[in-house]
Amino acid sequence: MTDAVDPDKAKKKLVHAGIPKAECLDDMEEFMAREENQTIDAALRNLDEQHSKYKFMELNLLQKKQRLKTQIPEIKTALEIVKLLITKRDASEDMETKFMMCEQVYSKAVIPPTERVCLWLGANVMLEYSLEAAEELLCKNSQTAVRNLTELNNDLDFLRDQITTTEVSILNTGCVIRSPFTVKERSASVGGVSASGTLLMHGSPVHAQGRPCLHLIQDMS
Repeated sequence: MTDAVDPDKAKKKLVHAGIPKAECLDDMEEFMAREENQTIDAALRNLDEQHSKYKFMELNLLQKKQRLKTQIPEIKTALEIVKLLITKRDASEDMETKFMMCEQVYSKAVIPPTERVCLWLGANVMLEYSLEAAEELLCKNSQTAVRNLTELNNDLDFLRDQITTTEVSILNTGCVIRSPFTVKERSASVGGVSASGTLLMHGSPVHAQGRPCLHLIQDMS
């Protein structure tokens, strides 16, 4: 017996297959308490690695999208030509056209009514089809290409949301953090925080009397 398949889940899996969902960091203390995030530098490194993977996925999807945007007009043009050949065949009329001999050079030609046409399938492969079979194949390929382009656009939208979420997580992790785990970590790294109001900044103590700094962490204990 086969298991029932949820159409919504199957569709979601198809649209976003291979793209992991980015975690929205609402609880920074819980995030930093994880084994892989022993330090802020380690946490930032993990987030940056995830961000790089997302950007690589985005590049691949954009390349696929560009190929599809090039293929769709070519398929539609070929389909229009096949339909014209069918019309001319049914009317028993010759079709006048021009063939490109080389760049900027064309030759006139007359095509008698025909029952067959050759289609380039890619990778230097050409096959001969009947006009009806060629029309059916091109219609199918056109619909598939348009559907794939729609799915790619959905994938890109989803992926960009994950990139934005990851960038926000990186920003939140690198900004001012006043959580107890951060103070504890910084205290251990400098051998303790003095009671004179020492401010901690990424591993080195900076006194309040010193020069102004960004991203400071103040001991609130």
